[in-house]
Amino acid sequence: MKKLGVAVIGTGFWGKNHARVYKELASTKLVAVCDVNGERAKSIADQFGVKAYTSSSRMLKNEEIEALSVCTWSTNLAKEALKALKAGKHVLVEKPMATQTKQAETLLKTAEENGLHLTVGFLMRFIPGLQHIREAVENKKIGELVCATARRVSQWPERIGDVGVVKDTAIHDIDVMRYISNEDPIGVYAKTGSMKHRKFEDYAQIMLTYEDGKSAFIESNWLTPYKTRTLRVTGSDAIMKLDYITQELRIEDAKENRSPRYLWQEPLKLELQHFADCILEKKKPVVTGADGLKALQIAEAALRSSAKSRAIKLR
Repeated sequence: MKKLGVAVIGTGFWGKNHARVYKELASTKLVAVCDVNGERAKSIADQFGVKAYTSSSRMLKNEEIEALSVCTWSTNLAKEALKALKAGKHVLVEKPMATQTKQAETLLKTAEENGLHLTVGFLMRFIPGLQHIREAVENKKIGELVCATARRVSQWPERIGDVGVVKDTAIHDIDVMRYISNEDPIGVYAKTGSMKHRKFEDYAQIMLTYEDGKSAFIESNWLTPYKTRTLRVTGSDAIMKLDYITQELRIEDAKENRSPRYLWQEPLKLELQHFADCILEKKKPVVTGADGLKALQIAEAALRSSAKSRAIKLR
């Protein structure tokens, strides 16, 4: 079986997990890692027996590398992803993909012009329970979708952040709402603020509205002393509750409460396996560059809504 030659740019908190998973997958061959911190790059490279780089431009000249993950700080994601695409590499860029929608649009255009795969690290889509919710909504197994509520709260992350909570964490749930409803919201109203961390917003409440009257609510912060990652989807006939951390799914209707059993699977491994399969088998990815752009546009609209204290129309 042909192995896909892969690399990772950015070997911090999350990038080192990408490197580990690529090393574990049967369909990928980890060729190199890159980080501006030479000691960190060498440490991860030595751990997995690959070459270390401190310059992504130099690494991209390595012809063994066909695809890569970009796991840098958010403000560098678009720059590094664009360099990789221009070098002819397929790219998985971590969320939020870019700090501005214009950068994201450039990535989409470059990938399309060069016939390359561009996907975004929206990890939640690969959790089996969320896929079950999407299928239940699509086939009306819970009746008509009424609303969905997401909670993504925790303490300030250990890693150094360079964007606020909306683009760093709430963007996951913005994408989830698009994924399960299979449509884009028509409006957004948000309240954000900084309670402890003055440089960026550290809490956000976001409401998304849809054409047929349903709505979605997203709560995200870096203030809560314990980590919570949940989704509650309310239908006219049943309610579905998902805990992203345990991957437990609970379904409640008029007759019974039940919890379908799923084998716990590492979402990152599912995501990177899918990325490799799409390239090797020339398939369309579950998460496209366009999905990343849409989520970023909604996140920016949420920040504008909070700044102007009014709802923002999306179309």
